Amino acid sequence: MKIACLGWGSLIWKPEALPLASEWFKDGPALPIEFSRVGDGGELATAVCMNAPLTHVFWAMLNAETLHDAVSALRKREQIPLSRSDGVGVMVFNSTSAGPLAEWATEKQLDAVIWTALPPRIDSLEGRVPCVKEVLDYLATLEGEKRQHAQDYLRRVPTEFETPYRQAIRKSLGWEC
Repeated sequence: MKIACLGWGSLIWKPEALPLASEWFKDGPALPIEFSRVGDGGELATAVCMNAPLTHVFWAMLNAETLHDAVSALRKREQIPLSRSDGVGVMVFNSTSAGPLAEWATEKQLDAVIWTALPPRIDSLEGRVPCVKEVLDYLATLEGEKRQHAQDYLRRVPTEFETPYRQAIRKSLGWEC
């Protein structure tokens, strides 16, 4: 089974336990990605965000014998508990699959694609998309190691993810990102 993982954040530079079988390719499907999830370390992480502009995400082949193995590896890397049903996105393709993701996967000769499916989060509220003012206000309150971690995260996300919020952070806060 040919399984790929989609990435748009720290998976790209820090795959850890994720069993990559290739480099990260830049010609993934177009998804709505934005800096919209306050991470456990305080960073403003990228997430699928339905009101964001589409951007081509990265993808890599996985060295996993089964889809279950691939999903388990991504859960482990992202520290997503089994009790959480929305943490990993999975799409399996066959000859009747339709839509942009299926078309892309067929072109790449993939059987399945997985991705981190954690929703936007601000003020500990899962699923609520923060507005740009909330994002800027949140980042402005960070101090010390948390602030440094958040800045490092923004700098490390590849420049291909030049989102409206990233532009606002650079302009309003003067952060190099």
